[in-house]
Amino acid sequence: MRIECRGLAVSSRRLLAVCFLLALTVAPAAPAAQAPGAPATAQPPPITGTASIEPSNESITLYYSNRPITVLRARVLGRQPSERAAIAERLLDDLIAQRIAGPVAMTPVEGGRVITVGGRVIIGLTPLDTDDGSAATLEADSGRIVETLQLALNEALEARTPLMLLRAVVSSLLVMAIGVALLIMVARGRRRITGRLMIAAERHIARVGEGSLEMVRASRILEFWKGVISFLSIVVGLFVVYAIATFTLRQFPYTRPWGESMRSFMLSKASRLALDMVSAIPSLFTVILIVLVARFVSRLIQLFFRAIEERRLEVPWLHPDTAQPSRRLVNSLLWIFAAVMAYPYFPGSGTDAFKGASVFLGVVLSLGSSGLVNQMMSSFMITYSRALRVGDYVRVADVEGTVIHLGVLSTKVRTPRGEHVTIPNAIVVSNTTTNYSGVDGVDGVLVATSVTIGYDTPWRQVESLLLMAAERTPSVRQSPPPVVRQSELQDFYVKYTLLVCPERPERRHEAMSVLHANILDAFNEYGVQITSPNYEADPHSPKIVPRSRWYEAPAKRD
Repeated sequence: MRIECRGLAVSSRRLLAVCFLLALTVAPAAPAAQAPGAPATAQPPPITGTASIEPSNESITLYYSNRPITVLRARVLGRQPSERAAIAERLLDDLIAQRIAGPVAMTPVEGGRVITVGGRVIIGLTPLDTDDGSAATLEADSGRIVETLQLALNEALEARTPLMLLRAVVSSLLVMAIGVALLIMVARGRRRITGRLMIAAERHIARVGEGSLEMVRASRILEFWKGVISFLSIVVGLFVVYAIATFTLRQFPYTRPWGESMRSFMLSKASRLALDMVSAIPSLFTVILIVLVARFVSRLIQLFFRAIEERRLEVPWLHPDTAQPSRRLVNSLLWIFAAVMAYPYFPGSGTDAFKGASVFLGVVLSLGSSGLVNQMMSSFMITYSRALRVGDYVRVADVEGTVIHLGVLSTKVRTPRGEHVTIPNAIVVSNTTTNYSGVDGVDGVLVATSVTIGYDTPWRQVESLLLMAAERTPSVRQSPPPVVRQSELQDFYVKYTLLVCPERPERRHEAMSVLHANILDAFNEYGVQITSPNYEADPHSPKIVPRSRWYEAPAKRD
C-alpha cells in the first residue's frame, strides 16, 4: 500500500500524524456495505491539532500468537505504548476472525513506518520506538518485523483450524509413545549391563578368593562402573525427555515459540560447544606439551632421589633418610608450577566461572591456611631434623609406641596395647620426643632399672647378680653389654641401676618384665634380700662388709 498526499498543503509532521491516526483510531469492524472477505479500510478522523510524538517512560512489547513482534517506546497523540499495543492486538484479532492473515507490508512514510495487513493499517512505528531512536535502526528492523508478524498471523489462523490441531495431537502422542519406549529400553539396558558387571565381578572374586586386596579393588571398580553407567543412562533419558518436550511444543501454534527456543537453545549450545572444542585444540596441545615436559622432569627427579634413598648416590646436602619426602616435595612444587603455566591455556579459563572458582579457592585457603601451614611446616621440621622415622619406638608427650606413619599433617603411633594414636605434627614439634630406637649408627638405647640394697651386702655381689639376671634374659642384647651403676649412696642403702639394651625397642615393656623376674630369681638363689632398710636407732654392730666377703658368689676376683 502506498499513501500519496499530492496537492495537500500539510507538513511532514502532520502527514505522519495522519498515518498514526489511521493506525490508532481505525474502526473495529468493517463497514456494512463492504463486500464479504474484502479488507477493511480505515478512515482517519479530521485532525484538530498538531500531532504529538514524544518518548514515553514505559516500554511495551507487542505480542501476537505468543510471538514478540516489536517494542513500542514512543507516545503518539497522547497514547502510551500499552494503548497502542492493545489497539493493534484488537485489529489483528478482528482480521483473524475474518480469516485474513496477510499479506503483511511495511509502508514507509516520512520519518516512520506503517504496518498494514491485507491493506488495513495496524500500527505505525517511529524512530523513537527503537533502542537508539535512529531511523536507520527502524529500517533495518522492518524486514524482521514483517516476517515475524506474518508468521504469527499464520499460526493464529492455524490455531483456529481443528484438522491441524488434531494432526498435532496425533503427532505428539506418537512421539511420546516412541519416547517412552526409548526410556524403557534405556532402563532395561542399564539393568542388563549392571547385571553382567555383577556376574563378572563375582567370577573375579571367586577366582582371587574372598578377603583379598584384589576383591576390595574389584568391588571398588564395580561401583565406579555402575556409577558411570547410571550417569550415562540418566543423561540419555534427559535428552529423550527434552527432545519429546521440544517436538510436542512445536506442534501447537501457541506453544511453538517455546519449542523453537528450546530447540535453538540445544542447537546453539551444541554448535558452540563444538566450535569451542575446535578452537581449543591449539590451547589443549599447549597444555598437553606442558604436562609431558613436567612428567619427563618428574621422572628425572624420581630417579635422582631414589638413587640417594638407595644409597647409590651420595650428595653432601641431602641425607638418604630425607630423600623420599624431598622427592615428594619437589614433585609437588613441579606440578604446581606446571598447573600455573597451563592454566591460561585451559578452555574457559577467562570465563566468570573460572574466576569465581579461583576467588572461592583463595577465600578457602585464606580462612583455613593458618592451621594447615602450621602442620605442614611442622612436618618439614620433623622430616629434615630426622627426629623420627617409621618403625622407631618413641614417646611423644604422654603417648608411647611405634611410629607407623609420618604424614604431612600428622604422625601416627601404635601403642603397645595396639591403639593407633594420631598426633598433629605441631604437637610433635612443640613437645619433647624420646626415641628409644637406635639411630645414626648407635647400636641401641639403654633402658634403666634400679634396686636398693643395704650397706651390709657386698656391692660386687649385687653387681654380679644384676649382670647374671641380664644374661639370663633372652630379650636383652649383650652388645652393647649390660652395665651396673652405683647411682646413689643414700642414708640407709645403696641404689644400684642396671642399664640394658632391649632386643626390640617396641617390646621394651615385655623385656623389662622378664628381666625383673630374673633379678628376683637370682637374688633369691644366692640369699640376698632386696630391701631398703630404715632404722629407728643405730645398730649394735656396724653395718659393714668385711674384706673376706667382698667377693661373695657369684662375684669373681679380677
